[in-house]
Amino acid sequence: MTETTKAAWLHLLNAPGLGFVRVKALLETYQSIETILAQKKFAPDLKIPAKAVSYLKSTNNDDIRIELDWLEKPGNDILTLDDPLYPPQLKQISNPPILLFVKGNPNALLLPQLAVVGSRNACQGGLNNAQAFCYDLSKKGIVITSGLAAGIDATAHQAALDAGGQTVAVMGTGINTIYPKTNQALAKVIAKQGAVLSEFPFNTPPSAHNFPRRNRIIAGLSLGTLVVEAAKKSGTLITARLSMENNRPVMAIPDSIHNPLAKGCHYLIKQGAKLVESAQDIMEELSPNIEMLSDQLKASIDKLPAKPLEKDKKTPNIELSETQQYIFNQIDFNPVSFDDIVGRTNLSSSNIASDLLILELSGLVEKLPGAKYRKL
Repeated sequence: MTETTKAAWLHLLNAPGLGFVRVKALLETYQSIETILAQKKFAPDLKIPAKAVSYLKSTNNDDIRIELDWLEKPGNDILTLDDPLYPPQLKQISNPPILLFVKGNPNALLLPQLAVVGSRNACQGGLNNAQAFCYDLSKKGIVITSGLAAGIDATAHQAALDAGGQTVAVMGTGINTIYPKTNQALAKVIAKQGAVLSEFPFNTPPSAHNFPRRNRIIAGLSLGTLVVEAAKKSGTLITARLSMENNRPVMAIPDSIHNPLAKGCHYLIKQGAKLVESAQDIMEELSPNIEMLSDQLKASIDKLPAKPLEKDKKTPNIELSETQQYIFNQIDFNPVSFDDIVGRTNLSSSNIASDLLILELSGLVEKLPGAKYRKL
Protein backbone atom coordinates (compact mmCIF):
# COMPACT_ATOMS: atom_id res chain seq x y z
CA MET A 1 0.00 0.00 0.00
CA THR A 2 1.46 3.37 -1.03
CA GLU A 3 1.75 6.32 1.33
CA THR A 4 -0.90 8.12 -0.75
CA THR A 5 -3.34 5.24 -0.25
CA LYS A 6 -2.59 5.05 3.46
CA ALA A 7 -3.14 8.79 3.81
CA ALA A 8 -6.46 8.53 1.97
CA TRP A 9 -7.67 5.82 4.36
CA LEU A 10 -6.58 7.84 7.38
CA HIS A 11 -8.53 10.84 6.11
CA LEU A 12 -11.58 8.65 5.57
CA LEU A 13 -11.26 7.41 9.16
CA ASN A 14 -11.12 10.98 10.46
CA ALA A 15 -14.06 12.25 8.38
CA PRO A 16 -16.92 12.97 10.83
CA GLY A 17 -20.09 10.94 10.50
CA LEU A 18 -18.75 8.12 8.33
CA GLY A 19 -19.31 4.59 9.58
CA PHE A 20 -19.02 1.18 8.00
CA VAL A 21 -22.28 1.40 6.02
CA ARG A 22 -21.40 4.72 4.34
CA VAL A 23 -17.77 3.75 3.69
CA LYS A 24 -18.90 0.48 2.13
CA ALA A 25 -21.33 2.38 -0.10
CA LEU A 26 -18.57 4.81 -1.12
CA LEU A 27 -16.24 1.96 -2.04
CA GLU A 28 -18.95 0.21 -4.03
CA THR A 29 -19.74 3.44 -5.90
CA TYR A 30 -16.23 4.77 -6.58
CA GLN A 31 -14.22 1.50 -6.49
CA SER A 32 -11.09 2.93 -4.87
CA ILE A 33 -10.17 5.05 -1.89
CA GLU A 34 -8.21 7.50 -4.07
CA THR A 35 -11.28 8.10 -6.26
CA ILE A 36 -13.38 8.80 -3.18
CA LEU A 37 -10.94 11.47 -2.00
CA ALA A 38 -10.90 13.06 -5.46
CA GLN A 39 -14.64 13.75 -5.44
CA LYS A 40 -15.86 17.32 -5.15
CA LYS A 41 -19.39 16.17 -4.36
CA PHE A 42 -21.14 12.88 -3.70
CA ALA A 43 -24.33 11.34 -5.04
CA PRO A 44 -27.28 12.39 -2.82
CA ASP A 45 -28.39 8.78 -2.29
CA LEU A 46 -25.10 8.10 -0.45
CA LYS A 47 -26.27 10.49 2.30
CA ILE A 48 -22.76 11.64 3.17
CA PRO A 49 -22.95 14.18 6.07
CA ALA A 50 -22.08 17.76 5.16
CA LYS A 51 -19.29 17.83 7.76
CA ALA A 52 -17.69 14.77 6.16
CA VAL A 53 -17.94 16.31 2.66
CA SER A 54 -16.34 19.50 3.91
CA TYR A 55 -13.54 17.60 5.60
CA LEU A 56 -12.80 15.38 2.57
CA LYS A 57 -12.68 18.42 0.25
CA SER A 58 -9.95 20.03 2.31
CA THR A 59 -7.79 17.11 3.43
CA ASN A 60 -4.26 17.99 4.44
CA ASN A 61 -1.61 15.42 5.28
CA ASP A 62 -0.29 17.73 7.99
CA ASP A 63 -3.42 16.77 9.92
CA ILE A 64 -2.34 13.12 9.94
CA ARG A 65 1.42 13.62 10.17
CA ILE A 66 1.66 11.80 13.51
CA GLU A 67 -0.04 8.72 11.98
CA LEU A 68 2.10 8.82 8.84
CA ASP A 69 5.28 9.12 10.94
CA TRP A 70 4.10 6.17 13.06
CA LEU A 71 3.61 4.09 9.91
CA GLU A 72 7.23 4.72 8.93
CA LYS A 73 8.45 2.78 11.96
CA PRO A 74 9.13 -0.99 11.59
CA GLY A 75 6.31 -3.24 12.76
CA ASN A 76 3.60 -0.59 12.38
CA ASP A 77 0.89 -0.92 9.74
CA ILE A 78 -2.76 -0.32 8.94
CA LEU A 79 -5.21 -2.92 7.70
CA THR A 80 -8.11 -1.56 5.66
CA LEU A 81 -11.53 -2.86 4.76
CA ASP A 82 -10.64 -3.28 1.07
CA ASP A 83 -7.52 -5.36 1.76
CA PRO A 84 -7.95 -8.93 0.38
CA LEU A 85 -6.34 -10.22 3.58
CA TYR A 86 -8.63 -8.32 5.93
CA PRO A 87 -9.63 -11.07 8.41
CA PRO A 88 -12.66 -12.74 6.76
CA GLN A 89 -14.27 -13.64 10.07
CA LEU A 90 -14.12 -9.97 11.17
CA LYS A 91 -15.60 -8.77 7.89
CA GLN A 92 -18.65 -10.97 8.52
CA ILE A 93 -19.89 -8.95 11.51
CA SER A 94 -22.52 -6.26 10.99
CA ASN A 95 -20.20 -3.27 11.50
CA PRO A 96 -16.55 -4.22 10.98
CA PRO A 97 -13.93 -1.50 11.52
CA ILE A 98 -12.99 0.31 8.32
CA LEU A 99 -9.36 0.54 9.44
CA LEU A 100 -7.19 -1.13 12.04
CA PHE A 101 -3.90 0.20 13.34
CA VAL A 102 -1.69 -2.87 13.82
CA LYS A 103 1.56 -3.07 15.75
CA GLY A 104 3.25 -6.43 15.24
CA ASN A 105 2.42 -9.17 12.75
CA PRO A 106 -0.83 -8.64 10.78
CA ASN A 107 -0.71 -12.30 9.66
CA ALA A 108 -1.55 -13.31 13.23
CA LEU A 109 -5.07 -12.00 12.51
CA LEU A 110 -5.53 -14.68 9.84
CA LEU A 111 -4.82 -17.65 12.09
CA PRO A 112 -7.53 -19.44 14.11
CA GLN A 113 -8.30 -17.22 17.09
CA LEU A 114 -10.14 -17.80 20.34
CA ALA A 115 -11.48 -14.86 22.34
CA VAL A 116 -10.66 -15.32 26.02
CA VAL A 117 -12.44 -12.93 28.36
CA GLY A 118 -13.19 -12.58 32.03
CA SER A 119 -13.11 -10.46 35.15
CA ARG A 120 -10.54 -7.72 35.75
CA ASN A 121 -10.65 -8.68 39.44
CA ALA A 122 -10.45 -12.43 38.98
CA CYS A 123 -9.86 -14.82 41.84
CA GLN A 124 -6.74 -16.99 41.84
CA GLY A 125 -8.68 -20.01 40.62
CA GLY A 126 -9.88 -18.06 37.58
CA LEU A 127 -6.37 -16.83 36.82
CA ASN A 128 -5.07 -20.39 37.10
CA ASN A 129 -7.73 -21.63 34.69
CA ALA A 130 -6.97 -18.85 32.19
CA GLN A 131 -3.28 -19.68 32.33
CA ALA A 132 -3.73 -23.43 31.94
CA PHE A 133 -6.34 -23.31 29.15
CA CYS A 134 -4.55 -20.65 27.11
CA TYR A 135 -1.15 -22.31 27.47
CA ASP A 136 -2.53 -25.62 26.17
CA LEU A 137 -4.53 -23.98 23.36
CA SER A 138 -1.49 -21.99 22.22
CA LYS A 139 0.50 -25.20 22.01
CA LYS A 140 -2.24 -26.51 19.70
CA GLY A 141 -1.85 -23.55 17.33
CA ILE A 142 -4.72 -21.36 18.52
CA VAL A 143 -4.11 -17.60 18.71
CA ILE A 144 -5.38 -16.17 22.00
CA THR A 145 -7.26 -12.90 21.47
CA SER A 146 -8.24 -10.64 24.34
CA GLY A 147 -8.50 -7.02 25.42
CA LEU A 148 -5.25 -6.27 27.29
CA ALA A 149 -7.19 -5.53 30.48
CA ALA A 150 -6.00 -6.51 33.93
CA GLY A 151 -7.00 -9.90 35.34
CA ILE A 152 -8.12 -12.65 32.94
CA ASP A 153 -7.12 -10.73 29.77
CA ALA A 154 -3.53 -10.16 30.84
CA THR A 155 -3.18 -13.71 32.14
CA ALA A 156 -4.49 -15.13 28.85
CA HIS A 157 -2.04 -13.06 26.81
CA GLN A 158 0.88 -14.03 29.06
CA ALA A 159 0.03 -17.74 28.93
CA ALA A 160 0.11 -17.68 25.13
CA LEU A 161 3.49 -15.95 25.22
CA ASP A 162 4.81 -18.46 27.76
CA ALA A 163 3.73 -21.29 25.45
CA GLY A 164 5.62 -19.76 22.53
CA GLY A 165 2.33 -19.12 20.74
CA GLN A 166 0.78 -16.00 19.30
CA THR A 167 -1.65 -13.61 20.92
CA VAL A 168 -3.66 -10.59 19.76
CA ALA A 169 -4.51 -7.65 22.00
CA VAL A 170 -7.44 -5.45 20.93
CA MET A 171 -7.41 -2.05 22.60
CA GLY A 172 -10.23 0.32 23.47
CA THR A 173 -7.88 3.30 23.15
CA GLY A 174 -5.66 4.72 20.43
CA ILE A 175 -2.78 2.49 19.34
CA ASN A 176 -0.30 4.83 21.06
CA THR A 177 -2.24 4.91 24.35
CA ILE A 178 -1.71 1.62 26.20
CA TYR A 179 -4.34 1.06 28.87
CA PRO A 180 -3.93 0.14 31.64
CA LYS A 181 -0.40 1.54 31.90
CA THR A 182 0.62 -1.44 34.01
CA ASN A 183 0.35 -3.56 30.83
CA GLN A 184 2.72 -1.45 28.71
CA ALA A 185 5.54 -3.98 28.99
CA LEU A 186 3.14 -6.81 28.15
CA ALA A 187 1.92 -4.94 25.06
CA LYS A 188 5.50 -4.60 23.78
CA VAL A 189 6.06 -8.34 24.05
CA ILE A 190 2.71 -9.10 22.39
CA ALA A 191 3.71 -6.92 19.42
CA LYS A 192 6.78 -9.13 18.97
CA GLN A 193 4.85 -12.39 19.30
CA GLY A 194 1.51 -11.50 17.76
CA ALA A 195 -0.19 -8.14 17.31
CA VAL A 196 -1.63 -5.18 19.19
CA LEU A 197 -4.40 -3.36 17.35
CA SER A 198 -6.96 -0.59 17.60
CA GLU A 199 -9.63 0.94 15.37
CA PHE A 200 -9.59 4.26 17.22
CA PRO A 201 -7.78 7.41 16.05
CA PHE A 202 -4.46 8.29 17.64
CA ASN A 203 -4.49 9.68 21.16
CA THR A 204 -7.97 8.30 21.88
CA PRO A 205 -8.06 8.12 25.71
CA PRO A 206 -9.76 5.41 27.77
CA SER A 207 -13.54 5.84 27.63
CA ALA A 208 -16.29 3.55 28.90
CA HIS A 209 -18.14 4.09 25.60
CA ASN A 210 -15.27 2.61 23.56
CA PHE A 211 -14.80 -0.72 25.33
CA PRO A 212 -18.03 -2.34 24.05
CA ARG A 213 -16.89 -1.33 20.55
CA ARG A 214 -13.54 -2.98 21.31
CA ASN A 215 -15.39 -6.12 22.42
CA ARG A 216 -17.13 -6.50 19.05
CA ILE A 217 -13.69 -6.71 17.38
CA ILE A 218 -12.51 -9.34 19.87
CA ALA A 219 -15.62 -11.42 19.15
CA GLY A 220 -15.46 -10.72 15.42
CA LEU A 221 -11.85 -11.82 14.98
CA SER A 222 -12.39 -15.05 16.86
CA LEU A 223 -13.88 -18.40 15.92
CA GLY A 224 -15.44 -18.62 19.37
CA THR A 225 -15.33 -17.11 22.85
CA LEU A 226 -14.21 -18.63 26.13
CA VAL A 227 -15.52 -16.96 29.30
CA VAL A 228 -13.28 -17.84 32.23
CA GLU A 229 -14.87 -15.78 35.00
CA ALA A 230 -17.59 -13.16 34.95
CA ALA A 231 -20.18 -11.62 37.20
CA LYS A 232 -23.74 -11.85 35.90
CA LYS A 233 -23.68 -8.13 35.04
CA SER A 234 -20.35 -7.44 33.38
CA GLY A 235 -18.77 -6.25 30.15
CA THR A 236 -17.48 -9.76 29.61
CA LEU A 237 -20.98 -10.95 28.79
CA ILE A 238 -21.14 -8.36 26.01
CA THR A 239 -18.37 -10.19 24.17
CA ALA A 240 -20.15 -13.51 24.71
CA ARG A 241 -23.42 -12.08 23.38
CA LEU A 242 -21.68 -10.66 20.31
CA SER A 243 -20.09 -14.03 19.65
CA MET A 244 -23.51 -15.69 19.84
CA GLU A 245 -24.96 -13.08 17.47
CA ASN A 246 -22.18 -13.95 15.01
CA ASN A 247 -23.19 -17.64 15.25
CA ARG A 248 -19.91 -18.60 16.88
CA PRO A 249 -19.63 -20.92 19.86
CA VAL A 250 -19.49 -19.54 23.38
CA MET A 251 -17.82 -21.68 26.02
CA ALA A 252 -17.68 -21.18 29.77
CA ILE A 253 -15.76 -22.70 32.66
CA PRO A 254 -18.01 -23.55 35.63
CA ASP A 255 -17.08 -22.91 39.24
CA SER A 256 -18.57 -22.97 42.73
CA ILE A 257 -22.15 -21.76 43.01
CA HIS A 258 -20.91 -19.59 45.90
CA ASN A 259 -18.41 -17.70 43.74
CA PRO A 260 -20.02 -14.43 42.50
CA LEU A 261 -17.58 -14.41 39.56
CA ALA A 262 -19.00 -17.75 38.40
CA LYS A 263 -22.55 -16.40 38.08
CA GLY A 264 -21.96 -15.08 34.57
CA CYS A 265 -20.47 -18.38 33.40
CA HIS A 266 -23.37 -20.37 34.87
CA TYR A 267 -25.85 -17.98 33.28
CA LEU A 268 -24.23 -18.48 29.87
CA ILE A 269 -24.27 -22.26 30.26
CA LYS A 270 -28.00 -22.09 31.03
CA GLN A 271 -28.43 -20.03 27.85
CA GLY A 272 -26.72 -22.69 25.75
CA ALA A 273 -23.00 -22.00 26.10
CA LYS A 274 -20.76 -25.07 26.07
CA LEU A 275 -19.51 -26.18 29.48
CA VAL A 276 -15.79 -26.88 29.02
CA GLU A 277 -13.37 -28.67 31.29
CA SER A 278 -10.27 -28.88 29.08
CA ALA A 279 -8.52 -27.35 26.09
CA GLN A 280 -9.55 -30.41 24.08
CA ASP A 281 -13.23 -29.60 24.71
CA ILE A 282 -12.59 -26.21 23.12
CA MET A 283 -10.71 -27.65 20.13
CA GLU A 284 -13.63 -29.95 19.38
CA GLU A 285 -16.04 -27.02 19.54
CA LEU A 286 -13.88 -24.88 17.23
CA SER A 287 -13.07 -27.59 14.69
CA PRO A 288 -15.90 -26.84 12.19
CA ASN A 289 -15.07 -23.12 12.23
CA ILE A 290 -11.36 -23.80 11.67
CA GLU A 291 -12.22 -25.72 8.51
CA MET A 292 -14.51 -22.89 7.36
CA LEU A 293 -11.78 -20.29 8.02
CA SER A 294 -9.37 -22.30 5.86
CA ASP A 295 -11.80 -22.13 2.92
CA GLN A 296 -12.42 -18.39 3.45
CA LEU A 297 -8.71 -17.61 3.50
CA LYS A 298 -8.10 -19.65 0.37
CA ALA A 299 -10.79 -17.63 -1.41
CA SER A 300 -9.18 -14.39 -0.21
CA ILE A 301 -5.67 -15.45 -1.21
CA ASP A 302 -6.91 -16.44 -4.67
CA LYS A 303 -7.90 -12.79 -5.23
CA LEU A 304 -4.35 -11.55 -4.69
CA PRO A 305 -2.02 -10.76 -7.61
CA ALA A 306 0.41 -13.55 -8.41
CA LYS A 307 3.57 -11.79 -7.28
CA PRO A 308 2.75 -11.41 -3.56
CA LEU A 309 2.08 -15.15 -3.41
CA GLU A 310 5.61 -16.08 -4.43
CA LYS A 311 7.16 -17.63 -1.34
CA ASP A 312 10.38 -19.24 -0.31
CA LYS A 313 9.10 -22.78 0.15
CA LYS A 314 12.05 -23.65 2.38
CA THR A 315 11.23 -21.00 4.96
CA PRO A 316 7.79 -20.99 6.64
CA ASN A 317 6.31 -17.72 7.85
CA ILE A 318 6.20 -19.07 11.41
CA GLU A 319 8.19 -21.54 13.44
CA LEU A 320 6.43 -24.88 13.42
CA SER A 321 5.59 -26.73 16.61
CA GLU A 322 6.56 -30.37 17.02
CA THR A 323 3.00 -31.44 16.19
CA GLN A 324 2.86 -29.26 13.08
CA GLN A 325 6.19 -30.64 11.89
CA TYR A 326 4.95 -34.17 12.55
CA ILE A 327 1.80 -33.58 10.49
CA PHE A 328 3.85 -31.97 7.71
CA ASN A 329 6.06 -35.06 7.56
CA GLN A 330 2.99 -37.23 6.87
CA ILE A 331 2.11 -35.24 3.72
CA ASP A 332 3.88 -35.73 0.40
CA PHE A 333 3.63 -34.20 -3.06
CA ASN A 334 0.77 -36.51 -4.00
CA PRO A 335 -2.63 -35.48 -2.59
CA VAL A 336 -3.50 -37.09 0.74
CA SER A 337 -6.95 -36.92 2.30
CA PHE A 338 -7.72 -35.37 5.68
CA ASP A 339 -8.92 -38.77 6.94
CA ASP A 340 -5.65 -40.38 5.90
CA ILE A 341 -3.70 -37.72 7.80
CA VAL A 342 -5.78 -38.47 10.89
CA GLY A 343 -5.06 -42.17 10.46
CA ARG A 344 -1.34 -41.65 9.96
CA THR A 345 -0.86 -39.32 12.91
CA ASN A 346 -3.30 -40.74 15.45
CA LEU A 347 -4.06 -37.14 16.47
CA SER A 348 -7.52 -35.67 16.96
CA SER A 349 -9.20 -34.22 13.88
CA SER A 350 -9.71 -30.84 15.59
CA ASN A 351 -6.01 -30.44 16.33
CA ILE A 352 -5.07 -31.52 12.81
CA ALA A 353 -7.50 -29.05 11.22
CA SER A 354 -5.91 -26.17 13.14
CA ASP A 355 -2.36 -27.23 12.33
CA LEU A 356 -3.16 -27.78 8.64
CA LEU A 357 -4.45 -24.22 8.40
CA ILE A 358 -1.21 -22.95 9.89
CA LEU A 359 0.79 -25.05 7.40
CA GLU A 360 -1.31 -23.57 4.58
CA LEU A 361 -0.65 -20.00 5.70
CA SER A 362 3.05 -20.83 6.03
CA GLY A 363 3.12 -21.77 2.34
CA LEU A 364 4.11 -25.36 3.09
CA VAL A 365 0.98 -27.25 2.01
CA GLU A 366 -1.91 -26.65 -0.35
CA LYS A 367 -5.52 -27.57 0.29
CA LEU A 368 -7.19 -29.24 -2.69
CA PRO A 369 -10.85 -30.01 -3.46
CA GLY A 370 -12.24 -32.94 -1.53
CA ALA A 371 -10.39 -32.06 1.71
CA LYS A 372 -7.05 -33.26 0.34
CA TYR A 373 -3.61 -31.78 0.97
CA ARG A 374 -0.20 -31.87 -0.68
CA LYS A 375 3.21 -30.36 -0.08
CA LEU A 376 4.26 -27.32 -2.07
